[in-house]
Amino acid sequence: MASVGLVAGCRSTVPVGGSSGRPVVLTTFTVLADMASTVAGDRLEVRSIVKQGSEIHGYQPTPSDVQRAIGAALIVENGLGLELWARRFTAAAGEIPTLTLSDGMDPLLISEDAYAGKPNPHAWMSPQRAMLYVDRLEQAFIALDPEGADQFSANAREYRRQLQDLDDELREDLASIPDEHRVLVSCEGAFSYLAHDYGLEEAYLWPVNAESEITPKRMARLIDTVRTRRVPTVFCESTVSDKAQRQVAAASGARFGGTFYVDSLSKSDGPAATLLDLQRHNVKLIREGLSSDGSQG
Repeated sequence: MASVGLVAGCRSTVPVGGSSGRPVVLTTFTVLADMASTVAGDRLEVRSIVKQGSEIHGYQPTPSDVQRAIGAALIVENGLGLELWARRFTAAAGEIPTLTLSDGMDPLLISEDAYAGKPNPHAWMSPQRAMLYVDRLEQAFIALDPEGADQFSANAREYRRQLQDLDDELREDLASIPDEHRVLVSCEGAFSYLAHDYGLEEAYLWPVNAESEITPKRMARLIDTVRTRRVPTVFCESTVSDKAQRQVAAASGARFGGTFYVDSLSKSDGPAATLLDLQRHNVKLIREGLSSDGSQG
């Protein structure tokens, strides 16, 4: 598979593949499409392979997905084992150069079950790490379209500023949660980076959605954690069923506090239309849920 380092060297002119006449950049899922679009501005046409609301981990690309990818200038992926299907996809679409945003990053490791020792892929959930994604997008887009360098750099600089403001905001918001309630319980272990950055503990039903089997052992372990730690509120993510987590809430005496967005943005009129909106929506639920006394309504 071609690497992003080959983008500038293999093309003397900017490739054109979109209906707009602009070079097409494909991202593996909607969160990355939002980030890439913000850096690209109006110089590139950014599309997501996986649509809103779809589960990224076990996605199965369709023939129409592959057809739409032919002629693209670049594919942007997360890496860290998130998109296990991406190598087959790029091979089928014609060995499109690929940018892996997590390359060079020191990831947090999963500590439980069959995934123990493997990297947690959800690094974009840390605003500080998301800034590293922006750095790589800026570099790759300049290599792809050198004439747009000033625009890409200006967009990236402004986006990094917004992410730093977000980091400051989230740090202040989450600091208000009482010490005895600082356990974040979700369906997927997708909040490791956020928990690490802002001093929370994390508990979940399964490590990653690719392994979302709800065993009696996992269920019992989480119920015991919620009871023992007197966690007032539990949550789940938008791309999986919340049925099991609602059972955890009922069995433990906690309440179900709402739906997080992690692997997918919402629709444009929803609460998580961008990565910045996604983070603010999630943290609002966390702050409200973990600052309560946990009584069920």
